[in-house]
Amino acid sequence: MEAAKVGLLGLGTVGGGTATVLLRNREQIHKRLGRSIEITHVAALGIADQTLLDANKVRLTEDAFEVVNDPEVDIVVELIGGYTLAKDLVLKAIENGKHVVTANKALIATHGPEIMRAAMKNGVNVAYEAAVAGGIPIIKAVREGLAANRIQWIAGIINGTGNFILTEMRDKGRDFAEVLKEAQALGYAEADPTFDVEGVDAAHKLTILASLAFGIELQFNKCYTEGISKITTEDVNYAGELGYRIKHLGITRITDHGIELRVHPTLIPEKRLIANVDGVMNAVLVQGDAVGPTLYYGAGAGAEPTASAVVADIIDTVRLIGIGAEYKVPLLGYAPEAMSDIPIMSIEDVETACYLRMNALDKPGVLAEVSEVFAQHNISLEAVLQKEPVEGADKVHLVLLTQKVTESNINAAIAEVESFDEIEGSVARIRLEHLD
Repeated sequence: MEAAKVGLLGLGTVGGGTATVLLRNREQIHKRLGRSIEITHVAALGIADQTLLDANKVRLTEDAFEVVNDPEVDIVVELIGGYTLAKDLVLKAIENGKHVVTANKALIATHGPEIMRAAMKNGVNVAYEAAVAGGIPIIKAVREGLAANRIQWIAGIINGTGNFILTEMRDKGRDFAEVLKEAQALGYAEADPTFDVEGVDAAHKLTILASLAFGIELQFNKCYTEGISKITTEDVNYAGELGYRIKHLGITRITDHGIELRVHPTLIPEKRLIANVDGVMNAVLVQGDAVGPTLYYGAGAGAEPTASAVVADIIDTVRLIGIGAEYKVPLLGYAPEAMSDIPIMSIEDVETACYLRMNALDKPGVLAEVSEVFAQHNISLEAVLQKEPVEGADKVHLVLLTQKVTESNINAAIAEVESFDEIEGSVARIRLEHLD
């Protein structure tokens, strides 16, 4: 059987890893597939080392449209990232009847509906396993492996940069700014780290997972997003004293009122397996009605871990060549006519427990006054810590854990407490999930 021909767009970290894995493991891939896969075209700017590609007679170009318009190419692998150019290239490839593999979570989360409609119209596949959690096969797990289940919720550490920072803050008592600089020096964070530390990257990924889990349209613009830049070493330490760890989680859950779609720092019990995922690693916890909880753990980024997912998508796509649409897994896991219009909930309507930290004047009665405010708002307190004042200081940290409460209700109580003369500055709030 003739080899399947791949056109690779981008030869950066992931593109280079993909070329390496495909070429290094070609014999193993042939045994699994019964057919060879060849990289025949590569589009990239300023290729420094062409040895590997030259040895395999790969056509090199700096014009990516040459690849997507070449009739020899069966599968276009988009690894350049970004929105505009990537979208134009992917849509053109689909128009030309080519299958597409991408690792571009931003592209899928923001332009996925248009791309999926075009793919279905033209009878081609769009595969995007590497867009979420790098080398962890979470897309396949949710879309296919758990297809018998009603997914109830998903909670994931899906950004390694944020997880590295929080791990260092906990283990070494370092502050956020210091660890961020190290993450940038190590290449874990970009020069502009906004997407990672403010949750945008995780929100892209969570948007995709929610669509697969609940059969809803991709709705990135409705994902509540909060970063970790305001987390302090005190918060990390106090959470530990109370038996919790702080993780930057993406959480999506189906409820009677709609679907929760939110990314934010979260306290979780230290005994949970996901609470012990450290460093740059990723983990996704999925709760299904039949299977119960399942945990998926592994490298969420890096050249070859991400390439592992890209190449797996290429292999699956080759298997689909020539197969009718009725035999293919739907691109978002649900038949297009069965997609749901369940609404995404406003964060104001979401119900969670909360960790609260405030700087209070060290005098009798302040804690009682604060507690009374929460009682008036029908908010039950689970635990209270009053820390000893630093020598010579007249302020103390009050730390409270609430039971579950709606966001709007806790916001009203916080606003009232912040108006007290005895409370200095803002009340720090971190949501808490038991993940039962």
